[in-house]
Amino acid sequence: MEMTEDEFDLLDELYFVQPYTYLKETLGWPDDRLLVTLQGLHQKSFIKCLTAPDDELFGVINILEEGKNLFFLATKKGLMAHNAI
Repeated sequence: MEMTEDEFDLLDELYFVQPYTYLKETLGWPDDRLLVTLQGLHQKSFIKCLTAPDDELFGVINILEEGKNLFFLATKKGLMAHNAI
């Protein structure tokens, strides 16, 4: 599955659970760029969304609306795709 440069850079930061605030500070991206990239990764099943470091969300998640309050982690599928590049 194709991965954009932004998706690749974002996955670099998600080998461990990270809050939205960490990603925003580390990457220095505007909110819209970060939220859209997170949404794309989630749609490809490359990341998990969590409400706390140990509480994964399941079902439909609107990252564009809820993302600033969430934590994120790369999935096995996401890590494999990231490492294949």
